[in-house]
Parts: sequence; C-alpha cells; structure tokens
Amino acid sequence: MDRFDAMQAFARVVEAGSFTKAAETLHMSKTSVTQLVQQLEARLRVKLLNRTTRKVNVTADGAVYYERVVRLLADLDDAETSLSGASAVPRGRLRVDVPSPLASMILVPALPDFHARYPDIQIDMGVSDRIVDLIDENVDCVVRGGELSDQSLMARRVGDLQLGVFAAPSYLERMGKPLHPRELEDSDHRIVGFLWARTGRALPYAMRNASESVQIRGRYVLAVDDGNAYIAAGLAGMGVLWLPDYMSRPHLARGELVPLFEDWRLDPMPIYVAFPPNRHISRKVRVFIDWVAELMAQHAPITAPGGSGV
Repeated sequence: MDRFDAMQAFARVVEAGSFTKAAETLHMSKTSVTQLVQQLEARLRVKLLNRTTRKVNVTADGAVYYERVVRLLADLDDAETSLSGASAVPRGRLRVDVPSPLASMILVPALPDFHARYPDIQIDMGVSDRIVDLIDENVDCVVRGGELSDQSLMARRVGDLQLGVFAAPSYLERMGKPLHPRELEDSDHRIVGFLWARTGRALPYAMRNASESVQIRGRYVLAVDDGNAYIAAGLAGMGVLWLPDYMSRPHLARGELVPLFEDWRLDPMPIYVAFPPNRHISRKVRVFIDWVAELMAQHAPITAPGGSGV
C-alpha cells in the first residue's frame, strides 16, 4: 500500500461524501479507492468511515485523522515545491472557477504573465456564475462578485468593482432616455435582469445622489444568469444594464453603450477569492490568489472599508 495514495484517497472520500465521486476526481477506479481506504483502516486498526448504500460518513476517529491528513498532504505539497532547482516554483494542477466576463476580459488575457512566473502550474478553469460546491467538486478556489453568503468559506477580498448604469443607443432611440432611476419601475422602461446564483432571482440596486437614495429593482422582459449573456442582451437593446467599469469601458469607447444617471452613485461590488475551510492552503493556491489580487489592483482596486472577509 502506498500510504500517500491511501491518505489522499481517504481525504477525497471524506470531502466528496462518496467513493464514486472521489474516484472520479482522482481519476481512479472506485475499486482502487475502496481498497486503498480499506488498507489504510487495516494498517491503523481503526474504522475511519461508516458506509451505507447511499452515503459515506466519517467516524469520530476518522474526523480527527482527516484533519491531520489534510495538513500533512498540504505540507508535502509545499515541501516538494520548496526544493531547489527545477522544483523551486509551485507546481501541480489548480482547479478554479471564475465569472465568465471576468475570465474573458481580465483573467484569461493576463494568464501568459501568470504562466511565465509559474510554468509548472496547470490550471483547470471553470467559467460560470453558478454556485460551486468547492469540496464536492474538488475546486481549489473561486472568484466571485458580491458579498459571500456561505459563511463556512474562507475568503480574501481582492477588489471592488465600480458600477454604472448603461443602455444601448437602439434602446434609447426606441424608449427615450430615462432621467430618474424610478422611471425604470413606473414607466415603459425595462432593465435586463440578472439572476444571482445564490438566490435565483434579480436583486435591487441601491442608488443615491446628493439629495435622495432609492432601491431600484426594475421590470424586465429578459433575465439571464450569465454575465456575457447579460451584456449581450443590453447591447441588443433589451433593456438597461448595471455594469462594472471594466465591462462597460470598451463598449463606451465604441459608442455601443450610453451612460445613464451620471449624477447618481452605486456602492462598489466587492470581489472575493474564496476557498474551502479546514484546508492548509498550498503554495500554488496562494500564488494564484496573490496574482488575482495584483491583477484586480490594476482594474478594480479596493476602495470600501474592509480588505477581507467571509
């Protein structure tokens, strides 16, 4: 029995709650994973997992052992990457998930710089706005906008997105230019709705100027749950958009969007990198988070109080 493989298999079964899912993420057969865990239990002479036909639960002894195994595996990873010579840089497979516009407009174009620094890190990047189960899906970290609703996650605040309100010229020619945000709720004007993954519905936007503050939800004929589809709908004239500066800037330059309510302000949207709790953060994850923070400092520096949170 390879003790490293056995410990890794045990940790993945605990995190995935299933031998089948653990086998998939380890690219092994379910039989191999099962045998490794059984051999580990035989060596330790301790029952680590309670198995039923539907679920796998960790025992009390297994929970204690799991905490130590996770730290040990992370320490081994750090030890390997801290060696001199060819192994001096972080290496290994890094699984991340990021919002689609942030990926296409900021992160992916900058990846050549990241790989020039860390050529031995292989990135598997999921591009979505959905809620990702970091443990079940074996994802190392996610980049997300807005306050985090999952209080169990650890997170680092890496930026603040400045927001504005915009519409396509074709929309304004058809509907006229709204002069007050409330017109988006009590007239024929329409917004493009964005369905947030954590709620499945559109959320109101807080807007204020020198004399008043309003909460605008707006009415829509189309709502989407993907950032690229959201901006495409706005460019097609389907309604008014709320956009971060980095998304609106190129379209403003080309005359594809027109700013609205320029004397009104919106609170910036925080950007977080979140990662699973109870894990020692490996060097490859740490350098990725630092790189994202460095990148966001150029495009969306932190302006609101509080540099990190959960």
